[in-house]
Amino acid sequence: MGARSWVLRHRRLLPLLVDATAWAAGLLAAVLARYDFAPTRRSLAGALIAIAVAVVLQAAIGHTRGLYRGRYRFAGFDEVRAVATSTALVAFVLTAFVLLLSRHPFPAGLPALGGTVALVMMLAVRYARRTQQARHQRPDARSTAPVILFGAGAAAVKLVDSMLQDPKGRYLPAGLIDDDPGKRHLRIFNVPVRGARDDIARALADTGAGLLIFAVANADAALVRDIRDRTLAAGAQFKVVPSVTELMDHPVEVGDVREVQVTDLLGRHQIDTDLTAIGGYLTGKRVLVTGAGGSIGSELCRQIHHFGPAELMMLDRDETSLQAVQLSIDPQARLEDPAVILADLRDAARIREIFRDRRPQVVFHAAALKHLALLQRYPAEAVKTNVLGTLNVLDAAQAVERFVNISTDKAADPSSVLGYSKRITERLTAWTARRRQGTFLSVRFGNVLGSRGSVFTKFSAQIADGGPLTVTHPDVTRYFMTLQEAVHLVIQAAAIGQDGEALVLEMGSPVRIAEVAAQMAQLAPAPVAVEYIGLRPGEKLAETLFGAGEVDHRPFHPLISHVEVPPLDTAHLRPLLADIDSAVLIARLADTCALPAPAPALR
Repeated sequence: MGARSWVLRHRRLLPLLVDATAWAAGLLAAVLARYDFAPTRRSLAGALIAIAVAVVLQAAIGHTRGLYRGRYRFAGFDEVRAVATSTALVAFVLTAFVLLLSRHPFPAGLPALGGTVALVMMLAVRYARRTQQARHQRPDARSTAPVILFGAGAAAVKLVDSMLQDPKGRYLPAGLIDDDPGKRHLRIFNVPVRGARDDIARALADTGAGLLIFAVANADAALVRDIRDRTLAAGAQFKVVPSVTELMDHPVEVGDVREVQVTDLLGRHQIDTDLTAIGGYLTGKRVLVTGAGGSIGSELCRQIHHFGPAELMMLDRDETSLQAVQLSIDPQARLEDPAVILADLRDAARIREIFRDRRPQVVFHAAALKHLALLQRYPAEAVKTNVLGTLNVLDAAQAVERFVNISTDKAADPSSVLGYSKRITERLTAWTARRRQGTFLSVRFGNVLGSRGSVFTKFSAQIADGGPLTVTHPDVTRYFMTLQEAVHLVIQAAAIGQDGEALVLEMGSPVRIAEVAAQMAQLAPAPVAVEYIGLRPGEKLAETLFGAGEVDHRPFHPLISHVEVPPLDTAHLRPLLADIDSAVLIARLADTCALPAPAPALR
């Protein structure tokens, strides 16, 4: 350790030696220029005094700024700034020093001129050294494959930098493609932009690249599909960097590049992130997520965890799912961790006990039964969990600051048991908002690619079984968003939502389920057929995000609409509690959804 420490200490002194030499050379050059290369002995003596003082000052000022203590990345922007400010301070002090003396040992303009020359030399040496290091770190062209990157933005800059600093890397960036005309002559780490999307085939051919990497982390799915189609038509492979919501923890790196997934082709949306608004109501708060073991609940927990809540409470009735989400956040955690809460929403007394003992300040209510076809057969289960379970949580949330009910697009002009039950929960949430001090709101969005039980999951299982892919109707359409992006917008929507309203997330254009099947069939390892089986009871040919009379109003965020929700008095739930036939219960659910709102009550 002693020898290593000595080497490290002396290696850190090399920048000081460079800077001292630069001052000596700069001041001598200034003296020679000042006296037309014929300096007197007195002027040379003055220059030597100036050099000695400058070196001492540079060492002292540079040490206080951490220049010679390994604080900065070598030749990075921060070090360049520190070098420039240190040199300017040295020149200023030298000038003040000579002006305060009655007899000037050297001309008053010498420090400024010499400092300028010295600064140029300091930066030139650092640049040369950094260039040399970059050349050594650059991967060997003989063992790497040339690649083209689509996009010349922040993600591409990080990716190119990561590629060029990995000596054992597999990829060597040979060019970039970007549709922005302002980037036509841009070079990123000397890698040129070779045109727009129409030039993809030519760029691949000119560089010999067999792979194009889609390097836009915040892009719409339609753009991903278009660039993929152009790349495959040119005979090259296509890979992507993850979406911006998947990269919350770190900037994009080469290791993040992955194969394209159906979620990239169908559910990817541009997300405008406002971390300040999000952090304001989650950081330092006690946050409870119901249904934490589900797809949406577990992703909520993972994303909320990044914002530093004082306590994250994860509630679910499925112990296996609870353990899975817990391990996804902290692999070292144990089930006896109080963050994990095993409970059933149907147990009103247990839910009240949890709220009384744990005192959550922010609640995300994601627990629900959501399989449309099953709930059509067993509507009483939808009442017990979706309706009464939500009511139990609302009743227990006496002192919360913010309550977010996770709803669905099927609650807009509902036609199924799932839609009826979720519309009732929106109205119950609005009813509670009138009677509590906190903010109670709902967030509504469409199908989530990657969630358990989604069409994506079903098609994946059918592909694994060899097919066929079963589609209800060739013209059926649905709204899609990836799990990460949907949850990201849910968290952001909850920050701006007003009391009692429903927030509707922008889902882009509806996508034909037949197209989902076709895209997944293309990605399948073997050919699979597609069969049409007809719409099931309660299913719509096309979903809508807004019900009758609801207006698409977006006052705060371009991707989040605010709609009013008529409250529903809990007294109207009594007809749903009777032991009745399923068909009668479904009719009563529909009637309950259609009940008019009660007169406004004072809070």
